[in-house]
Amino acid sequence: MIKPTPALATRAHAQRLPRWALLMLCAAYVLPGIFGRDPWKSADSTAFGYMLSMAEGRSPWMAPLVGGLPPESALLPHWLGAAAIALFSPLLDPALASRLPYALMLALTLVLTWYTTFALARTEAARPIALAFGGEAATVDYARAVADGALLALIASLGLLQLGHETTPELAQLFAVSLFLWSLALAPYRRLRSRLAVVVALPMLAVSGAPSIGLAVGLIGFVVCLRSTYPQARRFAPWIAVACALALTFALALDTLAWRVHIDADAERVAQLLRLLAWFLWPVWPLVLWTLWRWRRHVTHRHIALPLGLGLVTLVACALQGNADRVLMLGLPAWAVLAAFALPTLGRGAGALIDWFALFFFSFCALAVWVVTLAIHVGIPAQTAANVERLAPGFVPTLAPLALVVAILATLAWLWLVRWRTARQQHALWKGLVVSAGGVTLTWLLLMTLWLPLLDYARSYRPWVQALQRHVTPDAVVCSPNLARSAAAALEHIGRWRVELGALRSDCDVLLISELRIDGEAPAHSGWRFVARERRPTERDESVLIYRKAASIP
Repeated sequence: MIKPTPALATRAHAQRLPRWALLMLCAAYVLPGIFGRDPWKSADSTAFGYMLSMAEGRSPWMAPLVGGLPPESALLPHWLGAAAIALFSPLLDPALASRLPYALMLALTLVLTWYTTFALARTEAARPIALAFGGEAATVDYARAVADGALLALIASLGLLQLGHETTPELAQLFAVSLFLWSLALAPYRRLRSRLAVVVALPMLAVSGAPSIGLAVGLIGFVVCLRSTYPQARRFAPWIAVACALALTFALALDTLAWRVHIDADAERVAQLLRLLAWFLWPVWPLVLWTLWRWRRHVTHRHIALPLGLGLVTLVACALQGNADRVLMLGLPAWAVLAAFALPTLGRGAGALIDWFALFFFSFCALAVWVVTLAIHVGIPAQTAANVERLAPGFVPTLAPLALVVAILATLAWLWLVRWRTARQQHALWKGLVVSAGGVTLTWLLLMTLWLPLLDYARSYRPWVQALQRHVTPDAVVCSPNLARSAAAALEHIGRWRVELGALRSDCDVLLISELRIDGEAPAHSGWRFVARERRPTERDESVLIYRKAASIP
């Protein structure tokens, strides 16, 4: 027997968020950051280096190399970017082309999260209670409003903001986790789609570098389906077992099954984890805690058990891997689904508190972006302009007219949203998250328009490579015993040099040695002549020493 739910939703609560507004919000969230920038330090640059190496034929697709070294992660995400580069070359810049499949996966993650919540909210255990005199929300309208809230919660999650816009394997893993969660939610309604999705999702996790997480979430889904009251869900359990077997087979064949466990449960490490959770999962985690409290008697039902199980797997994996935020990102769709089920049980005061915090915080962020932009281009305020010059010496300000127009329109849209939210009494379930999602989107869009030249100058390797080009000839073979792979990828992409990391080779023309402290004279190396010391403009404590091969001594 199903216990009465704590959800309360009238027809007014079940208003749908206008589709045009939702689509525009998603577009404003996904598209900025795709255009007009180089790969950034460090995972973004490293992944792009392997993609470009395969697409240009400098290394085989089954064994890509950067600096003569193989990747530390699985191949599938790199294949996706390399295929896009090869497909759109020479029409698109390689960096832009490599981002297209990842932008598509981010967009699909948003879509899958919406449909996952829509399916779970339609289950009998998730529906709102019937009102004594009628007027409760229709099931489909209620599910649609809760799904809107889940999508807004995912967009509002601070942890997804930067990591979700990189070309790294973790984004492919995020899409695979979202696909698996969607397949479980859809199992009682769409037999063929759900089965196809699950046999794709778990093997994709395995070949994207997260086979252990794939097997763990597969086990959670298997148990939940076996205990489900829906016969269709119980019949879905064997398909999860098949998907787990396929994932394990792929992991063993590609040698990606590895345990990266770093158990160090001292007080400092626990404090770091708590700080990471506090900002990475904001504003989702307060709503998740509220969901778990209000729905505590329903925790075994699918709409709570599925996202909770998947979220806990990523949380444990994050802690075991030394507070890895990229692993924690994989649980964001599940946590967003859980957060959405807090909305029909949330009191007006609690929702208003999150709303007002978001309003003031993101308004301040937008104001700060505009003030710094004014300082960069006009010199007012002078102190802010001086701070920018000190932090990014040598930066030449540029601002595209289109970027300025987009930033102005986004700011006006934010002002309209604030006025709409504060001037009217809103009843929709998703009202408490629309300001948070809009604020995150506004901040990201302003950064990727007004600040993009500055951020690209500070976070890309191009200024550093251009400085090295003054000392290294175009046809040189560059070797380094300790240079990062991300830096080597930039040397190969921007400098077009052949780079060898690790042991020195006899055919090397230039030796680069990375140093973490800049003090004293450069150490001497037998057979090499010191040329110069260069560093990225925004680095203070890291530089590279440049040596050229000395003339042979008879």
